[in-house]
This record gives sequence, C-alpha cells and structure tokens, in this order.
Amino acid sequence: MTRFLLSRLIQSFVVLAVMSFVIYGLMGLMPGDPVDLMVSSDPNMTPAGAAHLRELYGVDRPVIERYANWLMAALQGDLGYSRIHTQPVMDVMLPALKNTVVLLGLSFVLALAIALPAGIIAATRPYSKLDYGINLLAFAGISVPPFWLALLLIIIFAVILGVLPAGGLGVHTGASDLWENLRYLVLPVASLTIASIGGHTRYMRAAMIETLRQDYIRTARAKGLSKRQVVVAHALRNAMIPVVTVIALDFGYLFSGALITETIFAYPGMGKLIFDAIMGNDFNLALLTLLFATVLTLFGNFLADVAYVWLDPRLSFREVDQ
Repeated sequence: MTRFLLSRLIQSFVVLAVMSFVIYGLMGLMPGDPVDLMVSSDPNMTPAGAAHLRELYGVDRPVIERYANWLMAALQGDLGYSRIHTQPVMDVMLPALKNTVVLLGLSFVLALAIALPAGIIAATRPYSKLDYGINLLAFAGISVPPFWLALLLIIIFAVILGVLPAGGLGVHTGASDLWENLRYLVLPVASLTIASIGGHTRYMRAAMIETLRQDYIRTARAKGLSKRQVVVAHALRNAMIPVVTVIALDFGYLFSGALITETIFAYPGMGKLIFDAIMGNDFNLALLTLLFATVLTLFGNFLADVAYVWLDPRLSFREVDQ
C-alpha cells in the first residue's frame, strides 16, 4: 500500500511538472502577449515604452527562463495576478470553481443515478423491447449536440412557457430563496445530465452483458440463486470495473467546466473562465486553471485504482501499480 501511494505520488508530480511546462510553452507560443494588449489599448504608447514594459514583465526573455521564474514564484506561494480581473488568480478561480462543482456535480450524480440502473436493466433483458427502448434513448442522448439541446431547453421552458430563467446565476442569500437559486440551475443541469446519460448507459450495459456471460454467473444460476442475487451480489461489482475507468476520466472534466453549456446559459464556471483567460492572454489565470484540472484528473485516476482493488478482491495494489 505504501509503495503504491509513493509510486503514484511521484508519477503525479512528474506528470504535473511536465504539463506545467507544456502549458506554459503553448501559452508563450500564442500570437501576442499581455504587453501587446496594453500597447493596442493605449494610442499614446511609444515603442520605447512598449519595450520597457516587456522588460518589466519579462516577456522579452526566453520561454525557459520565464518558466523557471514562474515556477520559483509558484513554489513560494506567489501564483500571480489575473490581468483581466486585476485580482490574485486564486481569488478569481475559487468562485468559478465553486459554481462549476455545484453545476457539474449535480449533473454528474443525476446522470449516474439514472444511467447505471438503466444499463443494468437493459443488460438483464437483452434484445427485448425494454432494451431497445433504453438503447434508443441512449443513442438519442449521445447524438444530440449539447449546444442545440441547451438552446431547445431555453426556447421551451424560458421563452415559450416562461417558467424558468434562461441563464445566469442565482444570487439570493436567504434560506427562503433556495428555490429561486435552484431555478437557475434546472436548465443547465438538465442539459448536461441528458448529454451524459447516454454514454454511461451504453458502457454499463456492455459491461454487464459481458459479465453475465461468464462461467461463474452460470454457476451461480445453477445453484438456484435468484436473478437479483446473481446480478447484485455476483455480476455488478465485476461489471463496474471498466465503468469506473470512464467515471474517473469524467472526474477531471467535472472541475474543468463545460464551456458550451456555461456560455449558452451565461453561467460563471471554470469552463468559461478558462476560455476567457486563454483568449485574453491572461497567462497566470489560464495556467493555474489548466493545471488544477490536471491535478484533479490525476486524482481521479488514483481513485479509480483504489476502486479496482475494492471491486475485485483478486487484485492488489502491487498488481494495479504494474
């Protein structure tokens, strides 16, 4: 166990260090820099003044040197300021992260709560009318473009029926205003949930069908166990192993935001924040948000490894590490 934790910790630090350099290098290769934006916004700026600003901010130095300076400052706790928001990057990122956790957390839980049982039910009745119906709905959810679905929900529930707000964020703080705040989440959560259910349902169905064909399942049935005992006690844990991998990959996405949905619903989450930071050449903010998404993706993979051992007692941490 200790060896596994140390190994994963070292691997995570190596991946994070490489990703920080790659992201910083890609940001540096983008056309223009923050000083160019300052120059374009000030018609009185002289070439000498622009050169002085580049020297002051260090953008005239090689990428390696700039990255080393940023890394040393970051290790000391100085993550820099956001150029767009004129605030420390952590003060800008934390509110957006909170909004994204609420939005994507709700949609993630709802999608799994619907998709996993639906996939199990479809797998236990393969090629039946119920199975075809669940597959049809799953394929429809996969095929519908997220932006089209979001616009359709806005047109129906906000424009035609007028029962829900078209976008924005609830800012009421009173306990009695809880429903008013939740009303702003209904449409974006529904949009993300519908878009996620199809894929998870198909993964769960395929894994369960494959598991139900195994010899030990036939042995359990031959012993006279009920259908529920066979599915829940014998098949479900093994069928969840490949599904856990997909869920772990979604964990990083959970905190990096859903750009299209957040943009359409004017929701101030991480996806929109990352997009605005990159388009505005806000290097410090873009770098921190992308690295944070990387950290959480690595953490999701770690949780998946732990889940493998819990789901399949035949595995050990030594085997997972290999």
